[in-house]
Amino acid sequence: MEQQRVVLLRRSFLAGLGLAVGGLALGLAEGRADAAEARAPAPASAGLRTSVFLHIATDGTVSIVCHRSEMGQGIRSSLPVLVADELGADMARVKVVQADGDKAYGDQNTDGSRSVRGSYEPLRRVGATARAMLVAVAAKRWRVPAAECVAEGHAVHHAKSRRSLDFRELVADAAKLPVPDAKAVALRPASELKRVGGPLPLLDGPAIVTGAAQFGADVRLPGMLTAVVARPPVVGGKVARYDGARALAVPGVKRLVELPAPKGPVGFQPLGGVAVVADTTWAAMRGRAALEVTWDHGANAAYDSASFREALSRAASAPGKVMRQVGDVDRAFAAAARTIEAEYHVPHLAHVAMEPPAAVARVDADGCEVWAPTQNPQAARAEVARALGLDEGKVTVHVTLLGGGFGRKSKPDYVAEAALLAREVGAPVRVQWTREDDVQSGYFHSVSAQRLKAGLDADGKLTAWLHRTAFPPIPSTFDGKSTTPSAMELDLGVLDLALATPNLRVEACDAKAHVRIGWLRSVCNIFHAFAIQSFIDEIAHARQADPRDVLLEVLGPAREATPAELGISRLPNYGASLDEHPVDVGRLRRVIERVTELSGWSAARKAGRALGLAAHRSFLTYVAVVAAVSKDALGKVQVDEVWLVADPGTVINLDRVRAQMEGAVVFGISVALHGAITMKGGAVEQTNFRDYPVARSTEVPRRIHVEIVKSDAPPGGVGEPGVPPVAPAIANAVFALTKTRVRELPLRRLGL
Repeated sequence: MEQQRVVLLRRSFLAGLGLAVGGLALGLAEGRADAAEARAPAPASAGLRTSVFLHIATDGTVSIVCHRSEMGQGIRSSLPVLVADELGADMARVKVVQADGDKAYGDQNTDGSRSVRGSYEPLRRVGATARAMLVAVAAKRWRVPAAECVAEGHAVHHAKSRRSLDFRELVADAAKLPVPDAKAVALRPASELKRVGGPLPLLDGPAIVTGAAQFGADVRLPGMLTAVVARPPVVGGKVARYDGARALAVPGVKRLVELPAPKGPVGFQPLGGVAVVADTTWAAMRGRAALEVTWDHGANAAYDSASFREALSRAASAPGKVMRQVGDVDRAFAAAARTIEAEYHVPHLAHVAMEPPAAVARVDADGCEVWAPTQNPQAARAEVARALGLDEGKVTVHVTLLGGGFGRKSKPDYVAEAALLAREVGAPVRVQWTREDDVQSGYFHSVSAQRLKAGLDADGKLTAWLHRTAFPPIPSTFDGKSTTPSAMELDLGVLDLALATPNLRVEACDAKAHVRIGWLRSVCNIFHAFAIQSFIDEIAHARQADPRDVLLEVLGPAREATPAELGISRLPNYGASLDEHPVDVGRLRRVIERVTELSGWSAARKAGRALGLAAHRSFLTYVAVVAAVSKDALGKVQVDEVWLVADPGTVINLDRVRAQMEGAVVFGISVALHGAITMKGGAVEQTNFRDYPVARSTEVPRRIHVEIVKSDAPPGGVGEPGVPPVAPAIANAVFALTKTRVRELPLRRLGL
């Protein structure tokens, strides 16, 4: 019998699988999330359009635009609910549409844990405005006061007369009314938001389960070619020579294109190099392997992690630029009964999202059209326009689903690569990064050294605190010259740290960047929290006191810390008002008290269990973590159990918040155990998950307990603030287990 070759594609497998489980998946969704390639609805004469975010058709269908990017955090399932609940819409008649990159939507950057906190009130006002117009029409028809009418269940109701009108019966007349000022429209009481705060269905779930969901690498256009790029291994490097003939001899390879090297500060520009354009991804990869490129590495070729670590240590050991000061620290140290000092190091980190960067571009006489898994479509639009020399109005950026982001996909260098190549070859081009590209050619979380010193009085009370922080700053990527950490970066765990000490000083020390420094999930909070929370644990050990009691003591009583107490005139505060989002020590204390209660802190420690505690405020959210560790059969540290309590203020989608915190624990475990990008000769030494591993299933505790504090405070961030306390909690638990103090990450490099 003749054998037949069967090609099974991932998408067709998922589609087949969806036949079996699709019914279950579809049952999870109320409302519809359009495929990621869908566009925001164009202005139409029919129906009611109160803003770029909302359109109600004459048949009653409500289209709500999600202007943020979906990367697993459930934002397309969360933000539209704010509009729908305020409007009184039935989610079964709501259509969620993904926005293209456009300044008309305001801030679209899905970064900085600000999607909900930045949109909570504005999107509610979008729904409230349309509701007011629909209610006004119904009230006029019934000749009753508008205050007696209620919009819910996709209709306006008048209880006294038991009359109701569906939205579709009101839309045409509502569209004739002037749109009221959104700021003047009354919002519903929070108690009337029926879905907000509870478990919400994942609207993209059915498409993901059935294989219909479109991620960046899934986009296909007629005549599309695929490209991979041989990029300079050292930032600032250039092509010296390559074997183009060998690459072009590979079957399927169509073109070789040299990409321009960055000019001036690298910013979001592509790194340059040689692109291999082919019929398939495999052909392009084989063609790239045949290039045998010789590089001129440039000025950063001497960058070496080992020597740079020593340079950072020297920088943190010397006085730096004073960024925050309270009292007289030097006098307090001179009078202290005891001083404690320690230095902490965290290496570069990579993002390694599940989906490596990819983008598709098509360029013609009308401009450029892009499909990309981008966290920041407006930045992608601007960078493509710059690269091609076009007006932004001629660039369209469609946002696909993202297979993770962590900050990497807010940097659109890969999108510009696709646009440049599409113009050059005269056909649609998909640029595909491999995992090796992702690990070796990304934007890296900054390497850092932190030096802390504490003065204690005769009773062991904290009387002085000095914190010196040294790391190449993010602005260096965009101005090419910054060496001192910015106030924005120091706001991430240092300027906003409220301590009950009368004498405190924070100094920023110089460090020059030799790679592209970028933001990664929770940014500088990672190394600031690691140093501060580890150091407080060291103070507790020096005093032979309970780390929980000492942590609460150094934080001081519940209060809202003022700028005067913090010793700074202006706090960046994640771009939020201190009046609305103060530095609330009481909220931080409460999550510490609750997480230690949940973990049975005192009893477990007395029983000999190795526990570590850490807490941190970031992105206007308060999180405390307790980690329990032991040793496995090979003598390696293993994380047995983690408890996390978070107070993020008002919550829209409880399940997604809990999932984000669980994911943050896994992410933090990866940072603590494995995370390290090291440089030799200016190039990244790691290549893939084999030498830049993330936490395996066997390294993640079977029990991760997450509790979300019920709060009516304004929404804080969710995606990032769970990460910072995880590594120091693990490090402190390791000390409890081994009496070895961890002052450097990751643990596996230390043999632990």
